[in-house]
Amino acid sequence: MPHTSRPLRKLGFLTIGLYDEDDPGRGHESTLRLIELGERLGFDSAWVRHRHLQYGISSPVAVLAAATQRTRRIELGTAVTPLGWENPLRLAEDFATVDVLSGGRLNPGISVGPPMFYDRVKGALYPQTAEAEDFGYGRVERLLDLVRGEPATASGGTEGFEVFSDRVQPHSPGLHRRMWYGGASLRSARWAGEHGMNLLTSSVVKAEGPGDEPADFAAVQLAHIRAFRAAHPDGEAARVSQGLVVIPTDSASPEQRARYERYAEERLPRTAVPQGPGRMMFAPDLVGSSEVIAERLRAHAAFREVDEVAFALPFTFEHRDYEQILTDIATKLAPALGWRSGT
Repeated sequence: MPHTSRPLRKLGFLTIGLYDEDDPGRGHESTLRLIELGERLGFDSAWVRHRHLQYGISSPVAVLAAATQRTRRIELGTAVTPLGWENPLRLAEDFATVDVLSGGRLNPGISVGPPMFYDRVKGALYPQTAEAEDFGYGRVERLLDLVRGEPATASGGTEGFEVFSDRVQPHSPGLHRRMWYGGASLRSARWAGEHGMNLLTSSVVKAEGPGDEPADFAAVQLAHIRAFRAAHPDGEAARVSQGLVVIPTDSASPEQRARYERYAEERLPRTAVPQGPGRMMFAPDLVGSSEVIAERLRAHAAFREVDEVAFALPFTFEHRDYEQILTDIATKLAPALGWRSGT
């Protein structure tokens, strides 16, 4: 089996942070404890998903602000913050604040497009401007300009006893180089490259081309990565992170193994063909020993093009399951892929 041409350099994980509606504190605490565990295990980054009007983390910047005070080394990211729910100026302030609190460890991942189920939520989200809102790439450009320190107003100066800035405060000079775009289409990959962002590619991609042609997830994802780098000023050095679902079972109990395999089997049918009018493709979840998963990753055309990952944790498992999975990833799977802990 061919080895990856890019030894794994950066190891990350991604969690959705589910919780019980009647006890949300317990779920949020679980997420923070997993981030702390990730740091102890040597992970380079921890990422949280954004979930609105669901029982998952709705405010990653708040959770990551808490995580900055409980960690010292691990990088912290959002994967991703959908900008359709956000005001770019306010979000730029939040990102910069958390980056300052973390000592420059924040990696904001963002995406564009209308909010999910927009017709249901637009009355609460944009009661006066719902039909006028622009959810295109211009929203990202506004955020990037503000993060870079471009003027947000015509002038600053002093008014009475108060001093005002013409740009977002606090300003974190290195943050703009750590902005990531979560892209699932060829167009988004190229756009992210043209605008000098980093690229997050996950277990979901858009199958593009004639609908009667067979689609291969790895080949589609590989095309996105190459298009991104071809458009990026840094070329082959442009950063890409892949986020497949991996579930190593090296130290799992028989009960855990059976549950993990059942989870993957239930989700497998959706990976056979592109789904829906958008022709979205889903990668199979990788379950098994670290040796088996490493072999499957080495055979994955897109994985061979990256040296950073943010392996996604399954949605519905228990805290002890996540501890076992993260421990096996850091101590068994990642070293088999060439990764070495920096701790």
